Amino acid sequence: MAPLTNGRVFFNAYPEGYPVPGKTTVYDATETIDLDTVPLNGGFLLKTLELSIDPYMRGRMRPLNKTMYAAPYEIGQVIPSFGVGVVLRSENSKVKVGNHIYGLLEHRQYVVRKDLEGLQVLVNPSNLPWSAFIGVLGMPGRTAFMAWKEYSSGRRCGETVFVSAGAGPVGSLVIQLAKLDGLKVIASAGSDEKVQFMKDIGTDVAFNYKTTKTADVLEKEGPIDIYWDNVGGETLEAAIDASRINARFIECGMISAYNSGHTFPIHNFGQIIGKSLTFHGFIVDRLREKWEEEFYKTVPPLVASGQIKFKEDMYNGLESVGDAILAVQKGTNKAKVVIHVADE
Repeated sequence: MAPLTNGRVFFNAYPEGYPVPGKTTVYDATETIDLDTVPLNGGFLLKTLELSIDPYMRGRMRPLNKTMYAAPYEIGQVIPSFGVGVVLRSENSKVKVGNHIYGLLEHRQYVVRKDLEGLQVLVNPSNLPWSAFIGVLGMPGRTAFMAWKEYSSGRRCGETVFVSAGAGPVGSLVIQLAKLDGLKVIASAGSDEKVQFMKDIGTDVAFNYKTTKTADVLEKEGPIDIYWDNVGGETLEAAIDASRINARFIECGMISAYNSGHTFPIHNFGQIIGKSLTFHGFIVDRLREKWEEEFYKTVPPLVASGQIKFKEDMYNGLESVGDAILAVQKGTNKAKVVIHVADE
C-alpha cells in the first residue's frame, strides 16, 4: 500500500483567553504512514474513529502549576483526548484485529500503541454508535453517574436538584439520573435549542440563563437540596442563596473561569456555616474503582433501550479540532462535541 497522510493536531501556543483555532492548536498533514509496513514492535496499529472535545482540555493549555490535576499539553506535541479507534494490525496477544479501543488517544489519524495501558477493549452488544463511548458511555457519562451516586447520598424522592450546563453530556445524564430517582429537576443552559433538549429528557424547569436570571428562577422554583455545578461564578452564588439547610453541592467544573484568568468572587460563602452546606469537589478517576462496574452494568442497557437519551454535535475531520475546542469553551456547541475522524 502506498503511504497515506497521517494528519495530526499539535499544541502550538498557550492561549490568553479563549483558544484560537490555527494558533493554539495547529492541524498538520506532513506526516505519512504505510499501514502495511509500519513497525509495530509487539504493539498494535489503531485507526482513530472518534475523538472527544471536553471543557477540561482548556486546563491542560497552561504551564504546569500546583493546582492542576492533569499534565499540561506540551508545545510542539500532538494533543490527546478521549477517543475510540479500531485495530488494523496487531502483534499483541491481548489485542485482536477489529477490536475497538477506548481511552486517551492522540489526535492523529493512525497511531501505533505498545500495549493497553490506559486503554480498554470495548464491548458493544447493542451495536450503539462508537461516538457514544466518548460521551454518555465514556468519561462524561462516568463523571455524571459516579459522582451522582457518590455525593447525592441521602437523596429522597421529591427533593429538588439544580443542574447548570444541563444540556451537556455530563449535565444531561445527571438530569436523567435525578428523574429516575424521583427528584424535581431545575436546569439551565445557554440557548433555546439546549433548553428544548433539557425539556425532552424530562427536566421540570428548564431555562436559558442568558435571557432569564438564574436567581429569579431559583427563588420561584426552589429551594434546592442538591446543586450540580458545571459553571461556578454567579450561578454558584445564586445556588447558595437558594439552598436549603443541609443542601449538597457537587462541584464538577467551573467553566465560567476557564478562559478569564480569574475566578468570580463568591460573596455568600458564609452561608456554608449558617445552612450547614456540604461541598464535594471530585475527579472522576478517583471514583472509578468504586463505581465503574456498576456504571457499565447500569448505563449501557438504559442507553440501548432509549430510557437514557443523548445528543451529539458532530465535527468532521481533525482539521476541525480547533474550531470544536473554541465552541466548547464559548458554549456555542449544540450538544456533546465529537470529532468524527474516520469511518470504519
